[in-house]
Parts: sequence; structure tokens; C-alpha cells
Amino acid sequence: MCGIAGFVGLSIGEDESAIRVKAMCDAIVHRGPNSDGYHVAPGVALGMRRLSIIDVGGGRQPIYTEDGSIAVVFNGEIYNHHALRRELESKGHRFRTNSDTEVLVHLYEDFGADMAPKLHGMFAFAIWDSRSRQLLIARDRTGMKPLSYLATPDGLIFCSELRSLLALDFGERRVAPASVVQYLAFGNVPDPMSIFEGVKKLPPGHLLLWNEHKGAQVRRFWTPPRPEDDNVDENDLIQALRVKLDAAVASHLESEVPLGAFLSGGLDSSTVVALMSRHASGRVRTFSIGFAEEEFDESAAARAVAAELGAEHTELILRPNVESTLEAIVQIYDEPFADPSAIPTFFVSQLARQSVTVALSGDGGDELFGGYTRYGEVLGNTSGGEPGVVRQAIAAMGLMLPHIVPGRNRLIDRGRSRWGRYAATVTLPVRVDEGGVARSDLPGGTVRIENQLKDQICTALGEDFASAMMQLDLETYLPGTILTKVDRASMAVSLEARVPLLDFDLVDFALKIPGRLRVTAGESKRLFRRAIRGIVPDSVLSRPKQGFEPPLGRWFRGPLRHRIEALRNPSPEFLEYVSLDAVRRLVFEHSVGRRDHSSMLWRLMVLECWLAAFKSGNLAAPPKLPELPAV
Repeated sequence: MCGIAGFVGLSIGEDESAIRVKAMCDAIVHRGPNSDGYHVAPGVALGMRRLSIIDVGGGRQPIYTEDGSIAVVFNGEIYNHHALRRELESKGHRFRTNSDTEVLVHLYEDFGADMAPKLHGMFAFAIWDSRSRQLLIARDRTGMKPLSYLATPDGLIFCSELRSLLALDFGERRVAPASVVQYLAFGNVPDPMSIFEGVKKLPPGHLLLWNEHKGAQVRRFWTPPRPEDDNVDENDLIQALRVKLDAAVASHLESEVPLGAFLSGGLDSSTVVALMSRHASGRVRTFSIGFAEEEFDESAAARAVAAELGAEHTELILRPNVESTLEAIVQIYDEPFADPSAIPTFFVSQLARQSVTVALSGDGGDELFGGYTRYGEVLGNTSGGEPGVVRQAIAAMGLMLPHIVPGRNRLIDRGRSRWGRYAATVTLPVRVDEGGVARSDLPGGTVRIENQLKDQICTALGEDFASAMMQLDLETYLPGTILTKVDRASMAVSLEARVPLLDFDLVDFALKIPGRLRVTAGESKRLFRRAIRGIVPDSVLSRPKQGFEPPLGRWFRGPLRHRIEALRNPSPEFLEYVSLDAVRRLVFEHSVGRRDHSSMLWRLMVLECWLAAFKSGNLAAPPKLPELPAV
């Protein structure tokens, strides 16, 4: 696991390029504290920071082909690298290391950019071909590893985290107002946008080719498969799924450093730990946390599952300094990021890093197999079936009512289409008349929730609405929220987080299963539950789904109350993006208990804190981490 950064085509001399690319990598030293490496030549500078996992002694980067003409810097793991190595050696390629990284340059020799579909793993890499003066960068299919870029008239800059771009100090970076509006809606800045003007994220399953003549060209190398015929035998699917799950977890256990797992006691993490126990040579190390004085605490469930599976379990109950924790967690993320579960995710990563260097997580199972409660809610909601013109009239009636009128939001919701109802479960409104706070003069500031996901909706799935929702989450919510959260939180403490449920073979298999077999209005993870019966303890199957959230309600009434009140008189930078009247209304309604605006208030607090960190220059350096706050 590493962080990568570099540039091509810029009018910077070699000596200065060496200094600049080192500064980019110094800003992400947390992603790779073991070593660094650079390739600097006329017109190109590649750099990386390495967290040594496989071939600890011999896998230093950059890695080159035999003649030195092709160089690679790489972040991630290639889980099928042994099979690829055997294939390449049979064709005459000679390897100098045992690292999975070296497979990349030899694959490129044979296949060029067409190499990307052959890789099974989590990856972001950059390959420089000095013969054709071409740069290839690519990102894995589901977006487990981040990769951003800035295309200039003359060249290209790329980086794992945007703090490298800020450390490069190549031109002034301006916040993009349209991206702030997207953040207010989604709680993150969705791909391919970034928080900065002109800077983009390479979307999952895409690659970019740059050369001196054509500039940057982006293309997709993987498209999610569609569900196959409904005429499938469910028992056959269950047996096949068990085999795929076992193989996925087994493939993620290769490591020359200590390895463990996050354990919440839920379906996904319990399945991963149970299957790890089948293949591990000793007891699996597991980790969980909880918050003191909180009614919901998943640590007890995790402890029980660990005991039944024979895991070596470590747990910690936290009472963090909320004020300092908020500011520190915000700065771990290179963009505004408002999923509050980033806090426990960071602390469980910090706890695990005391004992292991690699931790497996259960992320991805909800998107593949229908685990979110919103799926059942949307599928089971039979209201709102009126013709479009009627629904529009109902919504317009609701929008005309003052915010204080009871039932106003119910009317607005009744006026939404089925896709609009789904969108309302994963986004917050940006329009002031819908309850949002975005300034109406900003790009996207007047878009309704009904249309916030319009460009991403997969209509090709037709009537299989369950599959369509899961695929949309796989392409948006998963990379934008879940994987971003885990990557930054784990990498901040130099911990590699692996996601076996997003193994390519398992993803490809799951997406071909009709939606009705994966989730129904009355049962989440229908097929998955049947497949893991007998693998996980029975208590796991009956436990209701719970989130991994900090106690925001208590914090808002206590240590963060002053932060909410401060939103009434925010900074000038903050007011460039929000309506002050709308913000003050939300603060008032929340303070008097009229409505619960916790989600939007958290987004606003994070945004103001992030803007202050950006203004101060703190985001151009490695994050300063909060201490592990044990009770």
C-alpha cells in the first residue's frame, strides 16, 4: 500500500522537478512511511511513498522493465499477481522481485493500456513509457484506491491525495462552487469532480492516457455486468456464492506483515472474519470500538462474535475530545467529507495499527447484496404512483407552503418519482425551498432532489429496480462515501485496509444475480443470508442492521453546541456558498426541537472547518492525528 504522485510535460527543469515531486510525496508520507522512490527525467517526474506489505525487502519502487524504458509507481494490491507472473514468465519475461508491482510493467509491455482489465485487485498506478513519451494512469473497478489529476495545456499532474497537488504549489487552487453544492447534497464531492476547479478524480474502472501530441484521454475499461435471466436455480446460486466468498477472502490474506480485521458483529464483517479463520494459520486478530455513555454500542456484539469464532479480539470504549477530534478528522480528508462514521473508522484503524499493518473490512456487501434499509423502504413504498403531471402538482403545492407548516415535507416527498424517493435517501436537498441551504446563484444550487442523481441512473436495467439501486450505489455511494472514508482513515495511520467483498470475481458474480433474489421489500440481503448460514454464528443472522455512527445527538447538545450556534455568524468564505437565512432557519428549528437537522448541520460544520484548514495551508501537509481517547 502506498501513495503516488507526479507530473509529465510541465516546463520544469530536472533539478526543480526532483524537489517538487519529493514535496508532493512528503505531503503523503502517512500513506507510505517505510520508504520513498522517484523517477525523474526530462519532462517526467514520478514519486511514491511505500507501506511495505509484499516482498518487503525487494519491492521498492519505481520498478522498471529489464531495459529501464518503462517505469511504474503503484498504490494497492494485485490479488491475481501470481497467476499473471506465471503467464508472463512463460512468454519470456524476467522478474527481479517478488512484488506484485513488477507484474504491471511486464503486462504493459505486452498489452499497453489494455492491461487494466486483466488486473484483479485494488489499485491506482502510473506507468511512464519513455519510448512513446506516454503516461498511463488507472484506477480499480470499484474505486478502492483514489487517483486525482489536473490536465494542463502542456502536461498532466496526478496524485493519490489532493494534498500532494497543494504541496506541488503549481498555480493557485480555487474551490469550485459547483463542487461545494454537490458536497452539500451528497456529503462528499462525487467523481469525477473534485473540490478544486480544473482538478478531477479518475472515476472507478477508468484509465487515462497522456502523450505530448494528444494530451489526456480518459476511457472506461470496465462496465458493471447486468443481471442475467431470472431462470436461475437459487440453491445453485447459494452454493456458488459460498465458494466465491471463501475464495475472495482467501485471496486477500497474502502478507509479510501482521494482518487482522475490523469486526462490528454485523453480517459482512462477521462473514469475513469467519472465512479468515478457515485459512489463517493462527487466531485471527479482530478490532472494534464503542463510545462511552451511548445506548448503541456495537462492541458487545463484536465481542460475542469474536468469542464464537475464536478470534483474538481487541476492543476500546472511547470518550474523545470532540472539539479537537472534529478538526483533526476533517483534515485527514483532502476534500470536505461529512460522513460522521469517519470518526469511529479512524479510531478503529488507529487501534488496529497498534497490532497489525493490514486489516480486512466487510465493506461492499451492502451494495452488492442489498443490505441498506433504504432498498426495502423504496421497494415497499407503493404511494406516489400518480402520473407525472399530478406528482409535479403535489410537489409544487408542498413547496409553496411555509417551512413551518406540518405535512409540508410529506407533500414534497409524495410528489417525487420512485427514483426521486431513492435519491432522497442518499442525498440532502440543496434548494432552499426544499429545505437546503445552497445559494441559488451557484451552479446546481436550484437542482431538486428528484434530479440530483439523474445523470448516473442506469435505465438499462429496466424493471429490475432493486438491481438499479444497488448498481447506482456501487458506482456513486460506495466510492464516494464508503471507500473514501476507509482509505483516508486507515492510510492516515499507515494501515492497509483490504476489502475482500469487492474482489472482482465476487463483484462480477453478484451483479449478474437478479435484484429480487438479492433484496426484497421485506428482507435485506436475501441470498447472502442464506449463503452464510452455517458460516457465521446464528446470532449474527438475527441481529438488526445498525450504523457505525458517533453519538452526534449528545455531542450537539454538549461539546459541539457552540459550533452549531456559530453557524449563525459564519466566516466570509463559508458565506460564498450558502444562504445565511436558510442556515439560521435550520439552526433555529434544530435548537428548539422542531426538526432534526443533524445531518445538514454536521455537513455545514465540516465545510467551515475544512475551508479554514485550506485557507491556513494545513491541507498541503500530512494530517495531524488525534490521540486514541481510551476511557
